[in-house]
Amino acid sequence: MAPISKECDYLVIGGGSGGLASARRASGQWRAKTIAVESSRLGGTCVNVGCVPKKVTWNAAAIAETLHEAKAYGFSIKETAPFDWTTFKHKRDAYVSRLNGIYEKNLEKDKVEWLHGRAHFLSKNEVEVVLHDGSKQTIRAKNILIATGGHPNIPKDIPGSELGITSDGFFELEKRPEKVALVGAGYIAVEMAGMFRHLGSETHLFIRHDTFLRSFDPMIQETITAEYERQGIIIHRQSSQQKLQKDPTTGKLTLHYSDSTTKSSTLELDCLLWAIGRAPEVEDLALPNAGVKQSEKGHIIADEYQNTNIPHIYSLGDVSGNIELTPVAIAAGRLLANRLFGGPAHKNSKLDYSNIPSVVFAHPEVGSIGLSEPDARKKYGDDNIKVYNTSFTAMYYAMMDSDADKAPTKYKLVVEGEEERVVGLHILGAGCSEMLQGFGVAVKMGARKRDFDACVAIHPTSAEELVTLK
Repeated sequence: MAPISKECDYLVIGGGSGGLASARRASGQWRAKTIAVESSRLGGTCVNVGCVPKKVTWNAAAIAETLHEAKAYGFSIKETAPFDWTTFKHKRDAYVSRLNGIYEKNLEKDKVEWLHGRAHFLSKNEVEVVLHDGSKQTIRAKNILIATGGHPNIPKDIPGSELGITSDGFFELEKRPEKVALVGAGYIAVEMAGMFRHLGSETHLFIRHDTFLRSFDPMIQETITAEYERQGIIIHRQSSQQKLQKDPTTGKLTLHYSDSTTKSSTLELDCLLWAIGRAPEVEDLALPNAGVKQSEKGHIIADEYQNTNIPHIYSLGDVSGNIELTPVAIAAGRLLANRLFGGPAHKNSKLDYSNIPSVVFAHPEVGSIGLSEPDARKKYGDDNIKVYNTSFTAMYYAMMDSDADKAPTKYKLVVEGEEERVVGLHILGAGCSEMLQGFGVAVKMGARKRDFDACVAIHPTSAEELVTLK
């Protein structure tokens, strides 16, 4: 049977948050004939194996923390059974499935045609899609967006590395591992280590240096690393992994490693999770057929307008490697659709990639927007930078009997010049994820320290400390 041929104004390859936001804007608002292609479940990494199920699991871990702390507030809570990981997992899966359905309904509402299959380029304007039933369709498009996202890396030079899982595999676990190791120092490793620990697993975190979250301000790095140790997470600094083995009888894993305290040791585990970075999902796109340029790491090279080197081919999101956050991809996708199909009023539409807030759902939460203190000093010079810090114990912990049960709260404001324009805001403590959104607006608007000072504090809150800094 010959392939079916179609034509459209806009072809979106990738059904993640960014691609679908762009497709829906193009079709629903601007009436461009739009086709979207996705080989897996709609919603991409964020909905299926990222932000959404991660936050649900973080909520469960936060409840476990609260149950532990409830005694200090006069509650006597007896757990009749340990956390039911299996029941929770299936309920979380059902929630994600409902979201998949909502995404599909939204595509129908905005008249976006959705093809369930795998796409590869035949030429600059033509793509072949191999559908899941084995049939093929050829699509000729005036404009093509590549928004295929990425996938987790597994080390290739460590024997037995395939015996471990990645963040994708975390959401497939049917039961809680009693003893788990995570390798990595980024937000995925840190978030999942916290969730494992507070849901009852003995947790080991292997990092290459002495702190983790190394792209964040040093205050964040040092405080959260120390706090994780206080909470009982075992951190292996300056570590490397030699090999991973599996006992065919028991199913247990044995990790051979070195760290700052030993040159050669082993650790028996139920599960090992690799969180060593992500790679762009480009392997079978046949990009050379379209002449699309890639970086050394395989990311599609795109400018601030999402243009690749080929006219009418665009790229955004994780596949381009520029600030790999779901809301960034969504915003860039919508603005791109406006520029392509919204007429002269939108001819310069593009995303401003500066001052984008980000949060790590650690225990406690971490929030950051703008420059770290070292980066600010490097950009503006030491004489032009002033730093305001505060460190305190949140009122929530006032009822705790022991200081060992009290988590830290620390905030830092980095300001520049005589006007003391805020160029960096870094917060760590309970509630930071919700707090940062509002303060992020202020920083994005160019707020000065005096603007923070002029805002009357809301008492008693932790957030008030940011508008009373001395």
